[in-house]
Amino acid sequence: MYSQVIEKRAIDASVVDGDLRLTVDGKVVEVAAVWLRDACTDPASRDAVSGQRLFNIVDLPAELRVRDARIRGDRVEVEFAPDGHRSTFELDALIAADAPAPLADSRTEQGKRLWRTAAEASPLRSHDWAGYLAEPTPALREVVGCGFALLRGVPTEPGQVTKVAETFGFVRETNYGRLFDVRVEENAVNLAFTGLAISPHTDNPYRDPVPTLQLLHCLHNASVGGESGLVDGFAAAATLRERDPRAFEILTGTAVTYRFDSPDAHLSAVTPLISLDQSGRIREIRFNNRSMAVPRLRPDLAREFYRAYRAFAELLYAPEARLDFHLGAGDCLIFDNTRLLHARTAFAANGDRHLQGTYADLDGLLSTIETYREIR
Repeated sequence: MYSQVIEKRAIDASVVDGDLRLTVDGKVVEVAAVWLRDACTDPASRDAVSGQRLFNIVDLPAELRVRDARIRGDRVEVEFAPDGHRSTFELDALIAADAPAPLADSRTEQGKRLWRTAAEASPLRSHDWAGYLAEPTPALREVVGCGFALLRGVPTEPGQVTKVAETFGFVRETNYGRLFDVRVEENAVNLAFTGLAISPHTDNPYRDPVPTLQLLHCLHNASVGGESGLVDGFAAAATLRERDPRAFEILTGTAVTYRFDSPDAHLSAVTPLISLDQSGRIREIRFNNRSMAVPRLRPDLAREFYRAYRAFAELLYAPEARLDFHLGAGDCLIFDNTRLLHARTAFAANGDRHLQGTYADLDGLLSTIETYREIR
């Protein structure tokens, strides 16, 4: 056993049953030898430029163990057996990692500001286009935290919506193309291309993976009505979990099929309405009554599913839960399509309203936030 006092902490390092044991002021921290070896960052284990691992799991000895461990300042030096590999590790990192915590995942409810009513998301904040181009991170952080951001003064040129997406990531091209027009069309294949009201829904739930971000850019809007609306699906799911745990359990455990068929596309995805991560946190909402098919269930299970479905829908459709606002020329809305449901009020079919939309993904947006953080 090797001991040292570091910053008034008594730390011992020892080997027990082939694994590393640290004793910090009487608290025991145990680290599996195989995990420790996999975490090695020495030059023989990781590429110096990319930081990527240089070995595969099958390259390690099957009976890997720690042979020796000793403290060197604020690090612990470990020798492995049977191959004699040596590496050092930060003590504080090993101690901190001992506290089990849910895996970091910016897609889940954790760390987000859920809003259960429109009043909680008001007043509606916006970012001017020039300011956004100079410093995009405040708006992008709003997409992560609140689920959406509104840009104003975006040039009203056709195709500009894809340029907005490219400021933080990449366009997700679909069967609708790189972008799609939202305006009244004859013989529309989608209700979005009519003047009818559209209830809160997830876009493209029949895709796997679903587009995680959607952008809507207003080129002009002189119509009466046609207000855009947003509902926080994570907040509604969290409310359902609190008020009706059984309904929440059913909707997270029952997969439904979302399907879309047209002359040039046949798409389907099988997933629950509410998806969780392995720690039980809400991670994704897919809700679209127009394209959902519920599996044939026994009558008692069907009644239970539809009761839960109705309870969730009542939360999502509650008037107070919906944030409605007018998109004028030059406004561009960016929102999380896996969290927020979007909607629209009805407008006259001959109304002059033209939006263009595109899809993108959260990984690109999160990467941009991190990149700006690093260069600041």
